[in-house]
Amino acid sequence: MTRQSLWDVSEANVEDGEIRINVGGFKRRLRSHTLLRFPETRLGRLLLCHSREAILELCDDYDDVQREFYFDRNPELFPYVLHFYHTGKLHVMAELCLCVFSFSQEIEYWGINEFFIDSCCSYSYHGRKVEPEQEKWDEQSDQESTTSSFDEILAFYNDASKFDGQPLGNFRRQLWLALDNPGYSVLSRVFSILSILVVLGSIITMCLNSLPDFQIPDSQGNPGEDPRFEIVEHFGIAWFTFELVARFAVAPDFLKFFKNALNLIDLMSIVPFYITLVVNLVVESTPTLANLGRVAQVLRLMRIFRILKLARHSTGLRSLGATLKYSYKEVGLLLLYLSVGISIFSVVAYTIEKEENEGLTTIPACWWWATVSMTTVGYGDVVPGTTAGKLTASACILAGILVVVLPITLIFNKFSHFYRRQKQLESAMRSCDFGDGMKEVPSVNLRDYYAHKVKSLMASLTNMSRSSPSELSLNDSLH
Repeated sequence: MTRQSLWDVSEANVEDGEIRINVGGFKRRLRSHTLLRFPETRLGRLLLCHSREAILELCDDYDDVQREFYFDRNPELFPYVLHFYHTGKLHVMAELCLCVFSFSQEIEYWGINEFFIDSCCSYSYHGRKVEPEQEKWDEQSDQESTTSSFDEILAFYNDASKFDGQPLGNFRRQLWLALDNPGYSVLSRVFSILSILVVLGSIITMCLNSLPDFQIPDSQGNPGEDPRFEIVEHFGIAWFTFELVARFAVAPDFLKFFKNALNLIDLMSIVPFYITLVVNLVVESTPTLANLGRVAQVLRLMRIFRILKLARHSTGLRSLGATLKYSYKEVGLLLLYLSVGISIFSVVAYTIEKEENEGLTTIPACWWWATVSMTTVGYGDVVPGTTAGKLTASACILAGILVVVLPITLIFNKFSHFYRRQKQLESAMRSCDFGDGMKEVPSVNLRDYYAHKVKSLMASLTNMSRSSPSELSLNDSLH
């Protein structure tokens, strides 16, 4: 076949430079000069084809008889493309509730760039397109995470079913639910309150023990712990050990148990005590290893991390942990902004104050001043003395306010979403009877069975903002 243009292939049926387009049943005649205004688009390139093979690379079918070009695309979106060829601008009707990603794929197929979207629609279009990307963090929580998700409820119920067929399975299941779900029953609430009181008592005891009034000198005159506080400390360690061992004994999956961040916190809250105990015994039996006593002193400071045990009983702390986990980009951005500002203002302050101020004679010393100024802490231990230095300090403080506020707003919004979702899912877990009907429906798929129970409950949470992929998978599983 000799090389020829589209007009040579179809000149018998082309009238006044028109071609016929069929998009999923939506038929139109388009004039050639209209399409050639945008030669880089799919229809514009179609006019420049020199063979039937080239035509079929750009369309799905070509009718030799009707000289009609067929495209297997969405006919509802083609009017937007047609309007573009007539006006040179793309418009997106917001009231039609179009999927922006489907629309983006469609105009990409037709070879139309997004910068052709008119200004009246551009802000709304790009805002709707970027919003799901910004909220991916809300859909990425999984069963190993410290934050709950809809799938985590299913995993929790699936773990509860693992006790079936085991010795004392139902008894162990009830203990496991009481220990791992503070709101499951009256027993679990009582256990949770006791655990909180022991944690708070341990922290208060550690703080009071640092006061001179509560310290008792030993035989060498060194300050030692009050025996009463030692009793409280040993009781707390005994309780924490019992709590951890009990959870481990009734855990349905031992490997998964140690992957849980809350269980690792429980472990780290008691390990320093036992290491300190061993070190003290070694030091007493071997005086030459007296320097190991310093290790024990350092380990004693790790008792403060027991406060993290409250995360098991606090929705806010778990939400904060999840927020930090999924906000590493924002936190990194905040640190970057602060680093740039500190570097700039510290050099400026050093240049101005190095001969007038004894506290700002080196750039590293100015780093400290710039840090407390940009974060608006302002200890006042080092202050500029010259007028230029005070103006620099004012600019540093104002820049710090702007730098800190912008990323903090994004992080706070994420925390609000996590906290609301956490409260919703905890409410769902408290309202579900994990033990009801397990043995009565052995032939029913566990996921389908529990999904049916939870679906109605989650629907009643009126503040659920939108459906997640997990919920969609549940809907699919019910049909």
